[in-house]
Amino acid sequence: MDHWRVGLRALQVEAAGLAGLIDGFEGSLAQAFDHATVAVLEVKGRTIVAGMGKSGHVGRKFAATLSSTGTPAQFIHPSEARHGDLGAITADDVVFLISNSGESEELSAIISHTRRFAIPTIAITTRAESTLGRNSTIVLQVPQAEEACPNGLAPTTSTTLQLALCDALAVALLCARRFAPADFHVYHPGGKLGASIRTVASLMHSGSALPLVADTTRMSDAILEMTGKGLGIIGVIDEGGKLVGAITDGDLRRHIADADLLGKTTQSVMTRNPRVVGADELVSVAAREMEARHITALFVIDDEGKPTGIIRLADLLRIGIM
Repeated sequence: MDHWRVGLRALQVEAAGLAGLIDGFEGSLAQAFDHATVAVLEVKGRTIVAGMGKSGHVGRKFAATLSSTGTPAQFIHPSEARHGDLGAITADDVVFLISNSGESEELSAIISHTRRFAIPTIAITTRAESTLGRNSTIVLQVPQAEEACPNGLAPTTSTTLQLALCDALAVALLCARRFAPADFHVYHPGGKLGASIRTVASLMHSGSALPLVADTTRMSDAILEMTGKGLGIIGVIDEGGKLVGAITDGDLRRHIADADLLGKTTQSVMTRNPRVVGADELVSVAAREMEARHITALFVIDDEGKPTGIIRLADLLRIGIM
């Protein structure tokens, strides 16, 4: 049996379902989507998400994505809601309820609660006429699509469409909130993602650790400065303080055979127009530049072209970027 053919068919079935979801945006789904996005943006409280079974797993992921992109959200298990967790849902909140059929009996307590206190409720379901659909403020109707499961029983395509729609909502919300890459660092301080969205300024060597010499400095003095700072590179500045070149350990090795190396000026040895980066750039940008240019350090300059720091490949390795 060619198992890959079964897997391929599953992907094709789910892709067809996604195509149907996309087509839905040409109809009423687009308007409902806009209304749902505005409802979340205008709410004073939090975004509450609930669902049972596989829809519940989708809901947990949705709440987690929202929370990490600037929209405070909380997943509430429908069964726990029956035993006190309804108290976590206030009149200042907006509630997403996810159910393929819209008839999940476990959601009834939350539906009654939102109706009682006039809490905006957004349904994600395939049936607008279902109990959930009829009792919701906004209905995001997912198209009924063939499940990838050959028995038509295991939620596969249906949960893929739910998840895709939830991701689309999360992206629309983060764009509406102008959630920038730097904001991710507030919510993702750990791991490789947290490291990659740090700024260059947070990692660069600056101040007294920054090795700099004038373009008229003798190489004997420049080497002492480079050795003393221990970064394997030194910046060369003109009389106005702008960065005009850099000298690395590699440059020294290439000139080691010069009998008069120590008597030369930095201007005659330096590599002109070295690669630079801004202090406000993400360290991931610096990493890409070093990798693309096959270099091990970048000078950090200000708006006037004056060096303010150095960021090295070793620094990126230390925090797990490369």
